[in-house]
Amino acid sequence: MGFHSKPTTFVGHVNIKVENLERSLQYYQEIIGFDILEQTSSTTKLTTDGKTSILSLEQPENVIPKQGRTTGLYHFALLLPEKTDLANIVVHLTEKGIRFGSSDHLVSEALYLHDPDGNEIEIYIDRDPSEWNWNGEAVAMAVDPLDFERLLENIVPGSLWKGMPEGTLMGHIHLHVSELRKTEEFYVQGLGFDVVNRYGAQALFLSTGKYHHHIGVNTWNGVGAPKPPENSVGMESFTLILPNEEAIKETIDNLQKIGVSVTENDGRLTTYDPSGNRIELAV
Repeated sequence: MGFHSKPTTFVGHVNIKVENLERSLQYYQEIIGFDILEQTSSTTKLTTDGKTSILSLEQPENVIPKQGRTTGLYHFALLLPEKTDLANIVVHLTEKGIRFGSSDHLVSEALYLHDPDGNEIEIYIDRDPSEWNWNGEAVAMAVDPLDFERLLENIVPGSLWKGMPEGTLMGHIHLHVSELRKTEEFYVQGLGFDVVNRYGAQALFLSTGKYHHHIGVNTWNGVGAPKPPENSVGMESFTLILPNEEAIKETIDNLQKIGVSVTENDGRLTTYDPSGNRIELAV
């Protein structure tokens, strides 16, 4: 569908901080179904295809637990290739005794759960884009109950959850921010996203290429919420994949026009949204 490939700008990778790397690795391998791509004493890159990483874990020095009422990660969202995959992981999580929430968002069907540190994970499947309801530039989304009976009809006899499928993507990220006006300016004028849904005065959903959203932002932790300490559990950064070097240069120029700087260190381009959420820009 092209929502997570060039020429769309999309979230390609998320890096989260955890309190105990060994404990988190056990969870992300046994419960979520990732494999290890690369590992050091304090960091691990996780993969589903054995070649690329869409999620990394790191244990900061002097790490402290996740801080409440701050900006940062609300959830990261893993997009599965097939509805059968979502049905299979429902059975898998139930058999493992893992508590999870669920929702039908009209554009997608989703499960929600938390890792051992309280980082929230969404696991979802998109409905066919032909079923999405657009009113001009706005896509209809809701928080309706998920029809598990219908979902589980997609289980293929004999099929079992065998870990995250090879085609799993980082579908989107949803962030806590301290306010929405400057945030909208940053993501729209600076990074080139379109607002595709407004949830009152509390949340925005943004995308490129007419996806339902690559990025969500909300003020549910309070307007003026502070940035969490650097050594706390939560999000370290997320990576935006842009189409080409020309798009990178244009984005840097647009960010500078609104007073936002981009720094380069060891070939990595980094910027921060108005709430201090760290973003890496890559091709």
